Amino acid sequence: MLLGIDHLVIACADPDAAALELERAVGLRAVGGGRHEALGTFNRLVWLGDTYLELIGIFDRALAERSWIGAPTVRALDAGGGLATWAVATDAIEADVERLRATGSTVASPSAGERLRPDGGVVRWRLAAPPLLGREEPPFLIEHDLDGAEWSPTERASRAADAHPVGGPVRLETLEIAVADPGATGLRLVRAVGVGPFRPSLTGGGARDASLGAQTVRLRPTGRMAGTTEPIVTIRLRVETPGADTRAAGPPVAARSVSSLGCRFVLRGTAG
Repeated sequence: MLLGIDHLVIACADPDAAALELERAVGLRAVGGGRHEALGTFNRLVWLGDTYLELIGIFDRALAERSWIGAPTVRALDAGGGLATWAVATDAIEADVERLRATGSTVASPSAGERLRPDGGVVRWRLAAPPLLGREEPPFLIEHDLDGAEWSPTERASRAADAHPVGGPVRLETLEIAVADPGATGLRLVRAVGVGPFRPSLTGGGARDASLGAQTVRLRPTGRMAGTTEPIVTIRLRVETPGADTRAAGPPVAARSVSSLGCRFVLRGTAG
């Protein structure tokens, strides 16, 4: 079953420098990361509960160009950086792929992957990707190994309460992508990986929304406002601050919008 947005893959020339920029500009702290030795890529991670931002870079371009995640990363970097692709979490990848293929999807069979952490821990997963990955293409499916590093009950509980410099724990609410034709793109996402159905968004302007777990995927038309430059990708986040009746209560987090790493980050505060 599809659980929600697992992570967003943001292509960066230098993930370490990008992590510093994201903390300075947005207030999100990156921790950990590692290398995909067989794929030519390496990363830093920004945890938002069990969802995360993957700041991904290239250490071997030739190897990356031949790998499933390296190829979209290279294309995104050549275009200036930003969202390269994204992933949807599932707890039953075999069944999901079988169901999708029965209705005509060309998603690949699940394959195993892993990443070596600097502390020696090995993160393992299984994933299934459509033939082409990219910002406007369908995402890939991923099922994490809950017995491996990063997905133990202890690590998940720890990051659920982890506060970012912006003012508290942060959660992803909406991934918003500008596309040429939201209707057609929505149909491709439904057919390819089962994300959808999409409905007219209450934000108007021809945008279309789909619920994915507790999150929203929004497709909005490009070129909506003539003569203006709109962000291609908007990442809407919720900052969970303690309630006013708790001794740990801090100042409220003011809603704000910040452009960084080729994306627009929109943050709003709530009482936890």
